[in-house]
Amino acid sequence: MSKHLTKRTDDYSKWYNELIVKADMAENSAVRGCMVIKPYGFAIWEKMKEVLDKKFKETGHVNAYFPLFVPKSLFEAEEKNAEGFAKECAVVTHYRLQNDPDNKGKLRIDPNAKLEEELVVRPTSEAIIWNTYRGWIESHRDLPLLINQWANVVRWEMRTRAFLRTAEFLWQEGHTAHSTKNEAVKEAQQMQEVYADFAENYMAMPVVKGVKSESERFAGADDTYTIEALMQDGKALQAGTSHFLGQNFAKAFDVKYTSKEGKQEYVWATSWGVSTRLIGGLIMTHSDDAGLVLPPKLAPIQVVIVPIYKNEEQLNAISEKVNEFVSEFKKRGISVKFDTRDTYRPGAKFAEYEMKGVPVRIAIGNRDLENGTLEIARRDTFEKQTINQTEVINFVENLLNEIQENLFKRALNYRNEHITEVNSFEEFKEVIETKGGFVSAHWDGTAETEDKIKELTKATIRCIPNDVKEENGVCIFSGKPSNKRVLFAKAY
Repeated sequence: MSKHLTKRTDDYSKWYNELIVKADMAENSAVRGCMVIKPYGFAIWEKMKEVLDKKFKETGHVNAYFPLFVPKSLFEAEEKNAEGFAKECAVVTHYRLQNDPDNKGKLRIDPNAKLEEELVVRPTSEAIIWNTYRGWIESHRDLPLLINQWANVVRWEMRTRAFLRTAEFLWQEGHTAHSTKNEAVKEAQQMQEVYADFAENYMAMPVVKGVKSESERFAGADDTYTIEALMQDGKALQAGTSHFLGQNFAKAFDVKYTSKEGKQEYVWATSWGVSTRLIGGLIMTHSDDAGLVLPPKLAPIQVVIVPIYKNEEQLNAISEKVNEFVSEFKKRGISVKFDTRDTYRPGAKFAEYEMKGVPVRIAIGNRDLENGTLEIARRDTFEKQTINQTEVINFVENLLNEIQENLFKRALNYRNEHITEVNSFEEFKEVIETKGGFVSAHWDGTAETEDKIKELTKATIRCIPNDVKEENGVCIFSGKPSNKRVLFAKAY
């Protein structure tokens, strides 16, 4: 593989796959459709997890952990959920291997070790969790129950792509139980807001908040609230979802509580989650032909300092000064790396950190020591400037905030330029094929029309925006009356 990336305009998919490898984020594993998340990629996930976990706890949630395996009978209890995930399930049928007498050194499944009941490897955890909640909830005093878990799930995808769609991925999933419908709906909406805040203020990724159409809802939900982002190739990405589950799972698993009036009532439920696909979204929102571009708030290394020297004496003098900067940066909560490796030249280091998307790079040499200066380069615009060493701490702190804001504004401008209103199906098809992005169009509200549009254009309804205005019109496909526009797009 060459050291340069394929240009995004030449082959966006190839660019994306190459960037992940060259930025040292992840690689394919020995298991088809699964990836190894390497330390640098995992460090980004840890930053995401740290921020989100704090937000969940601030809204009253606590963490727990539930089994990876779900007995098939439990998985089947909520029919819509079981049907929705059935084709993606991995199933454990046996619990032991044995030596193969016909082929020494090889193992085979022990036919006598068949499980009494097959186990589904969780594609999502509603079934095992709601079966557990039945023993935890008796009275209104036990509600609300606000639980989150950080876990892995398995969905046996046929077509995979690192971070965006893999057979196994990491995520968090919240599962809450409430005494009233209103309380559960508010919980689902609140978590949509939490996800949107994280996407925009940490990932610098603008999102549209909305509700899914019935056919795009989570299997087993009464409503799915979503945040939808737009990638640089004009495709949409579902970045997080929050589901109002009604009483579907409570009825399937017989989870009731005794109300204040002494009546037995079914509880109301929500579930909500985001996954490592957010890393894919981060890559595709900001990165360029030179590599990864990371918003400072989620960058594992916010500042890298590269010394330029001819001998050990110069390195020692530079190091003495740089160590003062490092100490001050750390006091401000800024993550910094001083790269003193002698196995790479400065130019190779510059290229490495550019590829890895480090927001700010500082270069300091012997002449800088004499002049009391240093060179600062910002990753988002490639701008460089020489500043006084006495100003570096405040300057970099402000620069990191400026980069964060610039990345969001840049992505927001792109998103806004790629929301197109159309009033006919011919116009719709042309925009989808030539411009891409979100297409705002009237829809008659039927699954038949939605399916036909998807079949003909591969575009799906991403959401009915929360802030959609009432507007009399006609469906672009059927010509039937419509009172609001929805957002269509091709999507990952």
